[in-house]
Amino acid sequence: MAAALALPLNAVAAPAPIVIKFSHVVAQHTPKGQAADYFKKLAEERTKGRVKVEVYPNSQLYKDKEEMEALQLGAVQMLAPSLAKFAPLGVKEFEVFDLPFIFDNYQELHKVTQGPVGAKLLKKLEPKGILGLAYWDNGFKVMSANKPLKAVSDFRGQKMRIQSSKVLDSQMRSVGAMPQVLAFSEVYQALQTGVVDGTENPPSNLYTQKMHEVQKYVTLSDHGYLGYAVIVNKKFWQGLPADIRTILEGCMRDATKYANDIAKKDNDEALAAVKKSGRSQLISLTPQERAAWKKAMDKAHKDNMGRIGVGIVKEVYAATGYNPN
Repeated sequence: MAAALALPLNAVAAPAPIVIKFSHVVAQHTPKGQAADYFKKLAEERTKGRVKVEVYPNSQLYKDKEEMEALQLGAVQMLAPSLAKFAPLGVKEFEVFDLPFIFDNYQELHKVTQGPVGAKLLKKLEPKGILGLAYWDNGFKVMSANKPLKAVSDFRGQKMRIQSSKVLDSQMRSVGAMPQVLAFSEVYQALQTGVVDGTENPPSNLYTQKMHEVQKYVTLSDHGYLGYAVIVNKKFWQGLPADIRTILEGCMRDATKYANDIAKKDNDEALAAVKKSGRSQLISLTPQERAAWKKAMDKAHKDNMGRIGVGIVKEVYAATGYNPN
């Protein structure tokens, strides 16, 4: 007892830090991986240790299909799933981001993710026990395969891995490919063993997962966007002390700017590394070839507009200036 009384008062009274488990499925050196680590750094510094963020990359804790349930159950507190993951929760409006060629550039994209349409979509998560904090870019997708994909007819019969998304299923079927849903952590082996012939990814994912080592060709199509929503368990977030929550919201704003600033740079560097490796040949599309892809893939817009919601699709069209064929 005498020894305990001799301890400094703050050593006895210091509360345990609030732990935020932040789980994601990609490598640490991707835009999302780096942004998650940056958020951890800011949160721990600015709360002076009152918050501890534990980041688990590369599906260390949960795979694609498991992580959302883990968040809702409170097993983890924070995720940054790709936007395609919200349709299985019953929020199909998020599949608008999967529509091919709907964004021509980051400026058009940010009119949606940083504007009222993006905010409206995040609000739809709240009845599921989830709060949306921000959108993080990964980038625009390229196609990879073991045969050159240039003409629309080149896709015919190719088994192409996709995320679980009705829109992406329609996109691949619109060009004659056979879509195969696989967890992200399983893609490399599936490509290596021929379970699938090809896939689509932003270059940073393609390179950091070494998919270019088992894919002979990469088509620089920029046909679709892959992004993330940073989400938290609603009950956990609302239960935080108000001052801590305010600090963390500021950290998230800064981490979001960081994520979006590095996304294009990382993808450009990843493409350069793929080219330098000599393992994959990079293919550029002519304007005519790209227009043919867009015309064929417009079927995914028509087939899914009712499913996603005509209103939300038209709001995005209005923001981006998209004109369907």
